[in-house]
Amino acid sequence: MNIQLLSNRYTIRDLLPQDAEIVYEVLKANTIFYQFHPPMVTVESILEDMEALPPNKRYDDKHYIGFFRNDILVAVMDLIEHYPQNGTALLGFFAMNTNLQGQGIGTAIISDNVAYLAQVGFKKVRLGIDKGNPQSKAFWLKNGFAFTGEEYESDGSTILVMERKLYG
Repeated sequence: MNIQLLSNRYTIRDLLPQDAEIVYEVLKANTIFYQFHPPMVTVESILEDMEALPPNKRYDDKHYIGFFRNDILVAVMDLIEHYPQNGTALLGFFAMNTNLQGQGIGTAIISDNVAYLAQVGFKKVRLGIDKGNPQSKAFWLKNGFAFTGEEYESDGSTILVMERKLYG
């Protein structure tokens, strides 16, 4: 996968450990997310997330990436290829710079992402949201995702699974 093609609007690059501070500045402002998904983010938790892999996946399947406009980090995404099954892209995490929310930027990024993922053969995109988080629910429903009816417990939160089918 060529991550540069996930958006034609932003510069995209892998986020590295030396980027943890700028990622932290973006994530700590997303207070609604952390109300439903404690604990609050730390630089250490970001470094752990950068390295975290689901079972039976390799680091070349994981893309912990930033979307930049000039030197501004616009959004952070954790994308896993072919998980939990072949043909599925898992969005482990997506967060917008709160200074840029409400302008359609997040929707544009997701639109670009799903178009590229369909183009390269993915059949669906899957993600989980925290039960009760109205901001996440509204955003993902607006972006064509639907609840699967699956839910699971993770770190004291109930996670509701959502998917969007892709047509390439």
